[in-house]
Amino acid sequence: MHKQLFAVAAVAIAAVVTVPAQQPAAVRAFTGMRLIDGTDKAPIDNATMVVRDGRVVAVGPAASVTIPAGAERVSLAGKHVIPGLINAHGHANDLQRDLDTYAKYGVTTVVSLGNDANAPAALAARDAQSSPSLSRARIFTSGPVLAPASAEAARADVAKVAAMKVDNVKIRVDDNLGTTPKMSPEIYRAVIDEAHKRNLRVAVHLFYLGDAKGVLDAGADFIAHSIRDLDVDADVIAKLKARGVCVCPTLMREVSTYVYESTPAFFSDPLFVKYSDAQWISQRKDPAFQAKTAKDPTGQRYKAALDVASRNMKKLSDAGVPIAMGTDTGPAGRFMGYFELMELELMAKGGLTPKQVLQSATREAARCHKLDADLGTIEAKKWADFVVLNADPLANVSNVRQIADVYIAGNKIAR
Repeated sequence: MHKQLFAVAAVAIAAVVTVPAQQPAAVRAFTGMRLIDGTDKAPIDNATMVVRDGRVVAVGPAASVTIPAGAERVSLAGKHVIPGLINAHGHANDLQRDLDTYAKYGVTTVVSLGNDANAPAALAARDAQSSPSLSRARIFTSGPVLAPASAEAARADVAKVAAMKVDNVKIRVDDNLGTTPKMSPEIYRAVIDEAHKRNLRVAVHLFYLGDAKGVLDAGADFIAHSIRDLDVDADVIAKLKARGVCVCPTLMREVSTYVYESTPAFFSDPLFVKYSDAQWISQRKDPAFQAKTAKDPTGQRYKAALDVASRNMKKLSDAGVPIAMGTDTGPAGRFMGYFELMELELMAKGGLTPKQVLQSATREAARCHKLDADLGTIEAKKWADFVVLNADPLANVSNVRQIADVYIAGNKIAR
């Protein structure tokens, strides 16, 4: 079955991986910008960045960077440049459309934590993206979300996704507010143990504090949602810090469960309307849909959970737990690209500084998924994935909306 899906899906994504927005120049030099490189260094005014074959070869103050003869020069004078945003927990369903949409909003990489039907296509797209002609968002994927019914089945399922060469393993340990059975400790321990034997890391969807402690004791590597039932305590903080496990708050996931009880204000934002799915917008403007949403008790429960999640994000960050920006975008009504920009604003509203927010969406997201050798900061030898802004995001993180251009592998994408 996987082979059949791979064959069909690989053809479907051919346009994604073979048609660049522009022919890559051998060498391109970007000049005159204020560079926020994603590290702890101070921003660099009048910076120069030299890109060869999609990767940064030199970056720094203009006076210290030599531009090779014959390089194509691109002036970014008066602009602010940040690393491309990384969504540490997203999804992609229609691969070509979704990866293009993410990129238009400055999200240059998405880690897809669960993609049953599109797993072969996503893996094919991942394998094709180490290219200087890339012109869409990068993708990494866990393939199918595992839901085994026994410990024996858990080990067999891990073996299957390992054979697919996924980037990580994803499981859910949640009862969806008491409406579905929850994966038992015996089963998730078997998943984590087998994954680690195969050098795969495990990302866990959860809701409850008690489950967080259980999966951390079992060796979970990435917490894919906020703890949302109770405030985090010293015990879970210690467990997270002991192995440097990252937490991905996905605050916009909670928002998506209740915000359509009326027409949200962002529906009138031209930046939202320009690239978002028109059918999804139409469905969520429908009075019957809005009335149903308003009466749904789960949405109100998740609305309350958002406050807990925000408090916990701040408390964990203050304690030194790595925070990775993610949104769980991809399902209908969770708008790819735009929701990531809103997530950054919610993180700032929750108490993180603009610098912390930006690093959570760049350097920390890359580190948390072991992608930082190539992504997450603007440094020599890394892919030249970056966003050009018209205003300073360190002054106000909402300035991430002020996108002038987006570059992936040094290529300006069509917007």
